[in-house]
Amino acid sequence: MPVSRTTSRRGLALAAALPLLTVALTSCGYGSEAEKSDNAAPAAEGKALSADTVKIGYFPNLTHATALIGILDGHFQKELGGTKVAPSTFNAGPSEIEALNAGSIDIGFIGPSPAINGYTQTDGKSLRIIGGSASGGVKLVVNPAKIKTLDDVKGKKIATPQLGNTQDVAFLNWISEKGWKVDAQSGKGDVSVVRTDNKITPDAYASGSIDGAWVPEPTASKLVAEGAKVLLDESDLWPDKKFVITNIIVSQKFLSEHPDVVEAVLRGSVKTNEWINANEDKAKVSANEALKRLSGKALPPEVLDPAWQSIQITNDPLAATLQAQADHAVKAGLLKKPDLNGVYDLGPLNKVLKAAGQPEVADAGLGAK
Repeated sequence: MPVSRTTSRRGLALAAALPLLTVALTSCGYGSEAEKSDNAAPAAEGKALSADTVKIGYFPNLTHATALIGILDGHFQKELGGTKVAPSTFNAGPSEIEALNAGSIDIGFIGPSPAINGYTQTDGKSLRIIGGSASGGVKLVVNPAKIKTLDDVKGKKIATPQLGNTQDVAFLNWISEKGWKVDAQSGKGDVSVVRTDNKITPDAYASGSIDGAWVPEPTASKLVAEGAKVLLDESDLWPDKKFVITNIIVSQKFLSEHPDVVEAVLRGSVKTNEWINANEDKAKVSANEALKRLSGKALPPEVLDPAWQSIQITNDPLAATLQAQADHAVKAGLLKKPDLNGVYDLGPLNKVLKAAGQPEVADAGLGAK
């Protein structure tokens, strides 16, 4: 069930099928190193399930709040009993997919683009999407002295995290719908699309080298704290203002061999999301504490509060939006139409949701047969 918060969305794109874009497919456009996390609660007493350990990967980012809170506060561990959670954090989708393929993690929280990349590049043999985690958290923020209306974006320099990443494709699609022309590869045209790592985007904005950015949280709120203004919330471009920004994926091998462990992790995810829904202020504090432990620095209130409000936590993978995002990437010329049939296996999640008295979720016809 989605958390009852203001939603926004990230225009998630699928640059997965082109080798040129493989390194560009990140969930949020940060770096690429994986780190073992000491953020997990200790293993609970009791008998282990069919695996002694489950290795879970996620990002130190608010759009991965389910993992941040579920691991820190022990919601996952409680459901797993004697099976220990072994968390690892990642800063980019490709490195998490590599870890999943290598068996370094079993389950991951990740954006749609790298999930699609992992699925299509292995002909549908590497992973399944088994649940949703978050929707929203992307905005077009601009220098108000230079850009006052949406039409003013024409002729300006706007940053996106990476060529072919989810925000990049969303922005290219929005430009196309405005009737403007931009070469997707170079970023040159009626708008200058400047691919800039989210970590340095605030400095680029402060220096005046960009006029705005189409970026995820918390980068958007960091820019606003520096004087930028929100010109557009991506949620306004999607039906029901919902789209998937974070999925839960699992290795097909692990799913086959340890379905009880997968189901326990999904129970932990659903219960974590319920807790977030019922305790929004406490959840925000918990997520920020997890970020502080992982990165050494908490987000200040002027960044945390608006960023948190724009992200919606949800069990639903919003599968229909995945296909729409793929269509956007194809339209932009960044992707050959992928075969997404079989990318979802929502059976375990729907079993958990049914037991919890919650509505089941749909796979938009893209489920495993």
